[in-house]
Amino acid sequence: MLDAASGLLLLYIDRTVLNEYTSPQAFSGLREAHRRVWRPEAALGVVDHVNPTAAGRTRTMPDPGGQLQTDYFAKNCAEFGIELFDVLHPMQGIEHVVMPELGAIMPGMTVAAGDSHTTTYGAFGALGFGIGTSDIEHYLATQTVIYRRLKNMRVNLSGRRPQGITAKDIVMALIRKIGASGATGYAIEFAGAGLGDLSVEGRMTICNMAVECGARGAIAAPDEAVFAYVADKPRAPRGEAWERAVAAWRRLKSDDATEFDREVDLPLTSIEPMVTWGTSPDQSMPISAAIPDPRTLGDADKRRDYERALDYMGLAPGQSISSIKIDRAFIGSCTNARIEDLREAAFVLRGRKVAPHVRAMIVPGSSSVRRQAEAEGLDLIFKSAGFEWRQAGCSMCLAMNDDVLAPEERCASSTNRNFEGRQGARGRTHLMSPAMVAAAAVAGRLADVRAMDVPAMDVAHGL
Repeated sequence: MLDAASGLLLLYIDRTVLNEYTSPQAFSGLREAHRRVWRPEAALGVVDHVNPTAAGRTRTMPDPGGQLQTDYFAKNCAEFGIELFDVLHPMQGIEHVVMPELGAIMPGMTVAAGDSHTTTYGAFGALGFGIGTSDIEHYLATQTVIYRRLKNMRVNLSGRRPQGITAKDIVMALIRKIGASGATGYAIEFAGAGLGDLSVEGRMTICNMAVECGARGAIAAPDEAVFAYVADKPRAPRGEAWERAVAAWRRLKSDDATEFDREVDLPLTSIEPMVTWGTSPDQSMPISAAIPDPRTLGDADKRRDYERALDYMGLAPGQSISSIKIDRAFIGSCTNARIEDLREAAFVLRGRKVAPHVRAMIVPGSSSVRRQAEAEGLDLIFKSAGFEWRQAGCSMCLAMNDDVLAPEERCASSTNRNFEGRQGARGRTHLMSPAMVAAAAVAGRLADVRAMDVPAMDVAHGL
């Protein structure tokens, strides 16, 4: 404990993942102070933010700034002895997709990285959280970070989700319920019968987006599904070490008598497919609803936020969500670009065509996901439908590469943030699940996937 009164801790960190965008200053600081990396084997470098995703990519970045970042990143990893998955590495991909598929994330770990969606790893019973550049430097030099103790919130996922409702809909419903700052100062523990009904990849989605309601961390007790997911990964323990690990992991759960600072119940039975209409992840509603009228709000600040969001998005109060025409459709990001997400989209797209006026893209979360999708024939379904089948990377999740929206282009997106300019200057983003993006691409407007004749999805086992 650094300061008992303030709740500050010096926290040991088991693992980190570094990217080309948030690490340069940290490495420069180490170099200027003549410090080494304390445990280079506990870190992995991944190029994911600035790289192009076009099929024929090379190590040459189309943007000179991106080239400088990737070159400096490669130099830093080489000099400090950190393993690097560069843009042409067969395991390259988005950091929060690559780490779990390697088996680099296991229950009980603490993971800190220079990306807010490090909360993803809570799906494994690991505490993951984002840190700033100065914290990255401190971590690399000491294997520790200064951490403020958080309050605890339990989100109970009660009941069974209806057919066609995904993990993305669940977490979007939570964010809408408690607000974009509803979990500020908290770590969320997801629990309840509804959690066990979600695949491990679905749990990664809800932990990933927990940060969008302000949570610093998110976690779920590991169970047999988690153990089975980790067991065959390349860097998971083997033999007797595996048996000892699982025995310890089974104890990673809250006691029955645990008291939480806040409890939130989220009944899954009443959730519909969710879509954002505004410029914050909590400005969302079911696809069956209409755009809200700010004049009905008593809170003046919230009314102004709604008015600004409607103006930016080019929408009018009372307008039906399902009447909104789109220009682009994007499936990708650390939230929704794993193999189950792609299977989910393929269920909707099989035998269908993208609307003529829509440009549609699918960007796998990693090169491994891309190969698996191709082995299952999903790429053929996507290309036949009219989707572009791209290489792995963050892509259009954020306007940091050449995959961007033009001003006032409207995009149905499986990403995690819909802030002003997030996908391109004056671009308009509607967040939703991969299945809903696929439905929108076909309809040419925001659409309810439940109204389409889609067979029951078994995303865990393919088509």
